[in-house]
Amino acid sequence: MNNYKIEYISTTDKGSSGSPIFNVLNYKIIGIHNADHQKFKFKIGTILKLPINEFFINETHKNKMNTGKTNDNEIDKNEKIINMFNSDVSLNIDIIIEKLLFARGHKPGWQVILEEEEIKFIIEQSLPIIKREKVLVELEAPIRVCGDIHGQYYDLIRIFEHCGYPGEYNYLFLGNYVDYGKQGLEVICLLLCYKIKYPEKITLLRGNHESSFMNREYGFFHEFKRRYNVRIWSSFINLFNYLPFAAIIDEIIFCVHGGLSPELNKIEDILNIERPTDIPDTGLLCDLLNSDPKKDVIEYDENDKGYSVVFGEKIVLDFIKKTI
Repeated sequence: MNNYKIEYISTTDKGSSGSPIFNVLNYKIIGIHNADHQKFKFKIGTILKLPINEFFINETHKNKMNTGKTNDNEIDKNEKIINMFNSDVSLNIDIIIEKLLFARGHKPGWQVILEEEEIKFIIEQSLPIIKREKVLVELEAPIRVCGDIHGQYYDLIRIFEHCGYPGEYNYLFLGNYVDYGKQGLEVICLLLCYKIKYPEKITLLRGNHESSFMNREYGFFHEFKRRYNVRIWSSFINLFNYLPFAAIIDEIIFCVHGGLSPELNKIEDILNIERPTDIPDTGLLCDLLNSDPKKDVIEYDENDKGYSVVFGEKIVLDFIKKTI
């Protein structure tokens, strides 16, 4: 989307310095201090919570203030922006994405402030898309496959900066979007926004940390208590309970967050797992999200975690023979 200069003319809602009060959004904005028209710039990432009739694009504010009319040459450009601002900002997924990407201009750790209504909108729009997916998703190469993000929002942005953004490239994420890091909210919201915008180009599998138990122990629950409220966290848990568990790329590459299971006799066994579901302590789903490969193990053995299993090279070779 193109960036436009947006001129502020109203004298309402001033901060202590006389400047208007802004919330964070993602358009290059020029504000004007009261009547002296002293200009100041906002980097990409700010939205003005004011009636649209107080905004004028580019230099049209001069004509408006001097003559009360708008230059005909600016009508098309103005209409494009005015239509955008006339709609409820929280219901515009492109604007929320730009808002989230505003972090690119800041040091790691800078938090994106989303409105509660925007977060609810992301969940409401993405949940039906996720529900329509099978628990075992079939994908095609070329595709970029990414492991744990764990709340490291700036690492996620760095991945997109170096490897390309969703929409331009296909992505498969293997789970564990939250916990440990302090910005799990930004991570999962940006990924879900891309899922809404490009549902066929980004796939989000479930990891073992997409569960209420792990969230309470390792950070995502407390992140919401600190930044928002527990009700929104509960909505994310409901969404996590619908995420797919595994993917197959080009019918030959099997992808899960964890690993293999003694209860996985054939690929079709995964399709028998019903959703919504929490992650159980034992069984096929537990292993798909928690089991680990181990070099000095021949077959299956106990996992040091206290749940699930570890498996060796023989198990992998046997699985390949059974499924090819």
